[in-house]
Amino acid sequence: MLIYGLGRSGRGVARFLAGEGVRAEWHDAQPTAQDETLMAELGHTRGEPRGNYRTVVAAPGVPIDHPDLLAQRSAGAEIVGEVVLAARARPRLPMVGVTGTAGKGGTTVLIAHLLRGSGLNAREGGNIDPPLLDVVDEAEVAVVELSSFQLERVPGLRLPVAVVTNLGTDHLDRHRTVEAYHAAKLNITAGQQAGDVLVVPQGLEIATRAERRSFSAAHIALANGAAVLDPAELHPGIHPANAAAAVLAAEALLAHLGRVADPDTLAQALCSARPVGGRFETVARVGEVAFIDDSIATRTLAVQAALERATPPIAWLVGGRDKGAELEPLLSAAQGRVTRVIAFGQDGEALARQLGLPFTAVRGEGGDEVMANAARAGLEALGGPGQSGTVLLAPIGTSFDLFTDYKARGESFRRAALALAAEVEA
Repeated sequence: MLIYGLGRSGRGVARFLAGEGVRAEWHDAQPTAQDETLMAELGHTRGEPRGNYRTVVAAPGVPIDHPDLLAQRSAGAEIVGEVVLAARARPRLPMVGVTGTAGKGGTTVLIAHLLRGSGLNAREGGNIDPPLLDVVDEAEVAVVELSSFQLERVPGLRLPVAVVTNLGTDHLDRHRTVEAYHAAKLNITAGQQAGDVLVVPQGLEIATRAERRSFSAAHIALANGAAVLDPAELHPGIHPANAAAAVLAAEALLAHLGRVADPDTLAQALCSARPVGGRFETVARVGEVAFIDDSIATRTLAVQAALERATPPIAWLVGGRDKGAELEPLLSAAQGRVTRVIAFGQDGEALARQLGLPFTAVRGEGGDEVMANAARAGLEALGGPGQSGTVLLAPIGTSFDLFTDYKARGESFRRAALALAAEVEA
């Protein structure tokens, strides 16, 4: 077995295999000193990317058409990811899979929260922290966020419950076409059979052998239509569509285990749910101006939802590294709501020019200074502390120009917003 790629997922694979008493070989194009030390401690040895292997566990960050993976497949190796490894190693562990262009992280966390509220030891993992293999031995149920990259490497995976939150445009830098991107996403239901459940938005047609159950943001209910909660009762940071999908998925998983979902229990759990950090989270207020961190919003659907939910007038922070997101649908969401775009980072100004909205470009030395300048410019664009509205970080671009990931970018925005609040109060 070869572990190909030592990112977060690859390290999880290495730890799991060592715990199973399996010694594997590993390859990473740019291993850190910490990675090399960890591999040695776990008993794994450096291998050859085109050596002779039966199974290659490829990290999601490695393109499925990477020459090394193509060569391995041609030589007879099976290419899998951590999700298939978990499913094969723990076949009795029920798993709920969640994917979508936007909302999959929030929905994953909600499903796990509802199942815990229903008395199950449910753990989330996968594309969301932690790696899936870090939680499979602690959980009665695993709720797995699945990216399109992970779903390219799931041969034979059968999920009793799968969720598709929506399908839009994303990751064209990797998948090249929308059709290829959607095909990867729909691998989530490829292994499902009669008796399994696929939860999808109303109006989205997906070929599947599973039972389809549809949701909408207007109605949070069980499969028989029985209402669970009025969307207005949710925490404002939780999208009603995510809650509606989560309820249907939790109900289906409980039924898979021979249990009956209790509407009152689900309603109580939903009322206690809170948004995931970095996902449309109000991190500070300066007077009547809310600073909302949606740093993870790099997909068109996610950015559109943020613009529609934020209280106008909006100073919209746009920037990072352009990943080819579709911009046209964002113009209608911004119309009459966005006062000014604050452009930052590598491609912020270019994105702002493509949007065609009034903008201010900010710069600085390092990510924290850039973000501090962007937050201040956003507040000024709204007229200062005595005004109302929203400074919204929904950046469209990825974080890798200035930050290690979207979380680091969001934390930088939070610090900048809190510093502004403290400055005004002083």
